[in-house]
Amino acid sequence: MANTAHTTPWEQVSSAIAYWNSLSRLSEIWWTRSAGKESVDAVRHRRFNALLRFARNRSPFHREAYGGLPERDVDPREVPVITKPALMARFDDWVTDPEINLAGVTTFIADRQHIGERYLGRYVVWKSSGSTGEPGIYVQDGNALATFDALMAVHLDRVRLAAQSWDMLARGGRAALVAATGDHFASIASWQRVCQSSPWIAARGFSIMDPLPRIVAELNDYQPVFLAGYPTMLALLAEEQEAGRLRIEPLRLWSGGECLVPGAGAAIERAFGCPLTNEYGASECLSIAFGCREGWLHINADWVLLEPVDRDYSPTPLGEASHTVLLSNLANRVQPIIRYDLGDSIIAKPEPCACGNPLPAIQVGGRRDDVLSMRAPDGRLIRLLPLALTTIVEEAAHVHRFQILQTAADRLMLRFEPIGNDNRHAVWHAAAGALRDYLAQQSLPNVHVGLDKHSPLTDRRSGKLREVVVAMERSSVFGASHRH
Repeated sequence: MANTAHTTPWEQVSSAIAYWNSLSRLSEIWWTRSAGKESVDAVRHRRFNALLRFARNRSPFHREAYGGLPERDVDPREVPVITKPALMARFDDWVTDPEINLAGVTTFIADRQHIGERYLGRYVVWKSSGSTGEPGIYVQDGNALATFDALMAVHLDRVRLAAQSWDMLARGGRAALVAATGDHFASIASWQRVCQSSPWIAARGFSIMDPLPRIVAELNDYQPVFLAGYPTMLALLAEEQEAGRLRIEPLRLWSGGECLVPGAGAAIERAFGCPLTNEYGASECLSIAFGCREGWLHINADWVLLEPVDRDYSPTPLGEASHTVLLSNLANRVQPIIRYDLGDSIIAKPEPCACGNPLPAIQVGGRRDDVLSMRAPDGRLIRLLPLALTTIVEEAAHVHRFQILQTAADRLMLRFEPIGNDNRHAVWHAAAGALRDYLAQQSLPNVHVGLDKHSPLTDRRSGKLREVVVAMERSSVFGASHRH
């Protein structure tokens, strides 16, 4: 997916305005953070209450939900918790622009030609994959987009980035994103938005659905100086780089969309010989926190309120894993996200981070699905990304609570939430057929896809559902293949 979009004069003017808004927001972020923790806390408190007042005035849903709150500024813990199902059930009452409605947005995102384009000429829309069991649709206004762009610039370290800019331009300035590119997901929608509004940027998207050798060959031909992708994808590409099959020389790396496991970041940086910026975000808030050299994530606490809580929504003590986390996105007003149950488990660092960053530090128990290694008929091991597999099942079977188990070197089993037998087999046939087609494209026509009688099982430690799991001894992958 190359950057070939033609921009109209109005879009060019809008892009210029957005650019200056981002610069203004960038200066505001640096000024606030340079003033210290007290300044950040004060700004967050002020923005939280301003968003709360705006939501009560403009959103019928929030007007009802917060009807019992006092008119004064409040402590966030006085505000009721909101869940995704409750918001999606009343989408038209949730949004603050009466021109937006679920029917119109659904029609807009049904057309994949609209990825990254402006809905109603002023909003960017994306959807979540539904990994928590409930898909969502999210509308971003200009203020939110400018904030996300500015936070990205901060995370990439503008001083170091400025010093590298001439090198990047001299080498073509090409940027590459390796992600799920075929639908209105946050990563590709936001990427396409930047590409379409910045025609001077040479940017291209590469699909994780393609076989790894094809991705490697295309990256070798493209030679990006900026490479972005999911941590699991970057880890596979790092292995290809070290093996000599991938031969690129990027100057910057970016990872997001999954949990970066300990040690993976350093291995990726070693393979490519350049720094990696790791970002924690969600469809509800594109930029929540960013990584540091100590392996922690620092919350963008001037624009995000993140509250680790237990199952009953009481605060989780510092240093302990939370059951979930409540998110308040203080940048987006068209679709207010206030004390929203995000579903992730986090650990808040009780003491200051050794990296010196005063922003609150956390660790996240996000997506920790397994990368699968499956044996092809010729004996080769083929690596499969979990996000590619889950996307296949979600789109084919229209389900969002399932589990893919690797039980042998050439066997996958599917588990689904309890449904009627007829529906269960219909869902399985749709998912299995799509998986077989995908596996054949990956040189794995021999892999058996079966239906497991059990329901998906949550992880014992985190209590969360892992969608792709190796349910076998990994060493057995290297032995004789399973026969059936």
